[in-house]
Amino acid sequence: MKLYIIIASLIFVQFTFAQEASNNSKPKIWSLDDCIAYALENNITVKDASLNTSISEVDYSKAKSSRLPDLFGSASQNFSSGNTIDPITSDYVTDQINSTNVGINSSMTLFQGNQINNQIKQNKLLLEQSVFQEEVEKNSIVLSLLETYLQTLYSKESISIAENNLAASEKEVLRAKARLDAGSIALNDYTEAQSQAATNKYNVIAAKNDYQQYIIELKQLLELSPLEDLEIETINENRDLINLELDKIAIYSKALNFMPEMSVSMLNIAANEKQLDIAKGGYLPTLSLTGSVGSGYTSINDNTFSDQFDVNFNQRIGLSLSIPIFNRNQTKAAVKTATINIEKAQIQKQSTEKELYKKVETAYQNALSAQEQVIASEASKNAAEQSYKLAQKKYELGDLSTTDLVISQNTFTNAQQNYLQAKYLNILYHQLLQFYQGNDIKL
Repeated sequence: MKLYIIIASLIFVQFTFAQEASNNSKPKIWSLDDCIAYALENNITVKDASLNTSISEVDYSKAKSSRLPDLFGSASQNFSSGNTIDPITSDYVTDQINSTNVGINSSMTLFQGNQINNQIKQNKLLLEQSVFQEEVEKNSIVLSLLETYLQTLYSKESISIAENNLAASEKEVLRAKARLDAGSIALNDYTEAQSQAATNKYNVIAAKNDYQQYIIELKQLLELSPLEDLEIETINENRDLINLELDKIAIYSKALNFMPEMSVSMLNIAANEKQLDIAKGGYLPTLSLTGSVGSGYTSINDNTFSDQFDVNFNQRIGLSLSIPIFNRNQTKAAVKTATINIEKAQIQKQSTEKELYKKVETAYQNALSAQEQVIASEASKNAAEQSYKLAQKKYELGDLSTTDLVISQNTFTNAQQNYLQAKYLNILYHQLLQFYQGNDIKL
């Protein structure tokens, strides 16, 4: 009895483990929100932008540190013979000399045409620009994910349409074979049904391949392993995305205020203006404070090493003024270059505004077109479906040729594809307009 209980327990444990393993092997169902959150953490383009921001932070810290004094230590040991000057006493001697020198030196820039302050301000602007540029890259990834996600859903539904057509075609081949055997149709009608079934099988293969291509693209955006399975969540098809009551100018105005590429352009202008201030600082003098302490030892002195270090201990402090008189027009050229770069940055800002308006205008016009296409294609799909059902009944009764049935099926297939395309384009452009208004993308 105990043996039976042990065996039953082992079987139960193995069954439970097998069930858990089966459940764990199921691929995760990814929603668009899941994809976006994961990509923003793992996509290498976003990571590279984040590293650029970190570099800008280091540059900003480095610029602020340029206000501080530097500090260097020095030490030397020398041996000389013959006619020479004692490096400690500066006496002219003819003897072998061992000498030791140690010291600490420091310098600090007190004024440099205000270049240090302007450099710090410029680096702060560049840091802010890097932060906004990182947001630009994140937005680019989000929009790429949205488009690829919807294309993947479109391909997935296309597979269903292709498989349904194939199933219908295979039934029609069987009917055509029975009618051929009965002598009610010619051979060419039967071969045409076979040809249509083969074409639909090809379409199934092509649709599955398109789906896998979009899955690969999604994995690339998510930085997933090629060996990892990926399955995406379907969306709520009952959402009302038909009515578009938006003003494109209002959308564009909102986009100008919050899109990070506009901030990048404006900060680029400000950073180049600071570069002009830095270049103009080259016309002004530079005032530096220097100081040092040191001591030394020489072998021609009879005092001990420690006594000489006490006696020879010295301190120096001084001011250094450098006045630019002529530097081969280097400062003049730097000022002109900075001025030109400001104009280029302003043109770049105008170009960014134009590009943003083009994106908003394109999304708006495509959204208007897509919402009308959804209505028209849905009506076409419904009519084509009824026509195809009638054609099937006529074909079963022998009142319709295989050619006419194939034409009806192809018409219905095209209508289904057109509706499917219009539906997802409508969703895509609606979400783009929401994005340009600063709203979250939600499917």
